[in-house]
Amino acid sequence: MSATRKLHVKSYGCQMNAYDSQRMADLLAHEGFVETAAAEDAELLILNTCHIREKAAEKVYSELGRIRRWKEHAAAKGRPMSIVVAGCVAQAEGEEILRRAPAVDVVVGPQNYHRLPALLDRARRQGKLVDTEFPTESKFDALPPADRDAIRRRGVSAFVTVQEGCDKFCTFCVVPYTRGAEISRPVAKIIAEVERLARAGVREVTLIGQNVNAYHGEGPDGRAWTLGRLLHRVVKVSGIARVRYTTSHPGDVDDSLMAAHRDLPELMPYLHLPVQSGSDRVLAAMNRRHTRRDYLRTLSRMRHARADMAFSSDFIVGFPGETEGDFRETLSLVEEVGYAGAFSFKYSPRPGTPAAKCADQVAEPVKHERLTRLQAAIDRHQAAFNARSLGTTLDILLEKPGRRAGQLVGRSPYLQPVHVMLPESRIGDIVSVHIAEIGANSLFGILSPPAQRSGRTEPRLAAGN
Repeated sequence: MSATRKLHVKSYGCQMNAYDSQRMADLLAHEGFVETAAAEDAELLILNTCHIREKAAEKVYSELGRIRRWKEHAAAKGRPMSIVVAGCVAQAEGEEILRRAPAVDVVVGPQNYHRLPALLDRARRQGKLVDTEFPTESKFDALPPADRDAIRRRGVSAFVTVQEGCDKFCTFCVVPYTRGAEISRPVAKIIAEVERLARAGVREVTLIGQNVNAYHGEGPDGRAWTLGRLLHRVVKVSGIARVRYTTSHPGDVDDSLMAAHRDLPELMPYLHLPVQSGSDRVLAAMNRRHTRRDYLRTLSRMRHARADMAFSSDFIVGFPGETEGDFRETLSLVEEVGYAGAFSFKYSPRPGTPAAKCADQVAEPVKHERLTRLQAAIDRHQAAFNARSLGTTLDILLEKPGRRAGQLVGRSPYLQPVHVMLPESRIGDIVSVHIAEIGANSLFGILSPPAQRSGRTEPRLAAGN
């Protein structure tokens, strides 16, 4: 191993990117790199980019302009600094990044970061390079196991990638072009990773994928397993007390997934299920492959499987051709479902996607006004959902110290932050907490007496959703 060098990875966007960033750090630890929070002091600085949000590429170029000055300052002191752009913007922009940001040394797509040590070595010897070809080998098979100390530093919750890519080709989305076709990891590889995490003290895992419920990885029996069957296996790993998964497509919620929510208390009753619009006309234009009625039927079946289910979603406003009537159908869907939370975005064209070529683009002021109205409705329902927590008892996974001395912060089954006064020695425990106060963005509670503690979340919390 070479001498210790400083590494800083800045991650944008989704949970998949957060996971990929951690795995890049794990990979480079074997090359002598240690992570630093001070980006300007790093010898290797990686931007792990996301192409989903508005003007994603331009934001990356703006960031690279600031980093270029850091690199020049480091060079003046005789200290080398290498810059890597990874992730979906790297995949989409490729050589253009080197043209517009000459300070960058390596551009690498999200499927190829397992090659980083070799790419960095080649860049030192041969000059700048781009690697955005979709590989034939799996990056997961090429990655070394994460270091136990690194896992412990990251806390008691962890992401585990089980699936990548998407075959849906929604007309607004770049994922099929930047992440490629759907691929699923074998069950044995996933379980081995979950077991390593559990041995290092992780209590909760979130299985992630661009279209996670399309999972069809090879099982020990040689057959393709569904996500529901995989979840039944994951909860058997000793030490794992909670399991989640994200992000799902409404068209891939099958009977085995419904059964998992019915049968597995370790599977949290909170599902992020993006719908994007409440209008069937817009859904068809988006190529979402489901109707509003299909979506609502899926939510109804989930609630039948488990009474305390709650939901979050994603919405796009101002999709090409969206009328005021279409938008009001989205507002009515929010009212009908009563989401516990949701993310909303103005539509912005992504180069190479079909929607970007549509002539009937919605004017920016209209998109802004609709987003404001939609977010107000979402916030109102989220506040109502949190208010119903008052006086209930929730099982909380304690994750980290709070801002006040003697305070810990944990998460409810519905991902609500909950503050409770307990010593740091309790981090990693799941405790029953009586919710005594509701804040703007979090809950506050006290440890429940043992006689009042329940092994399952109060079902009435999700009532009305």
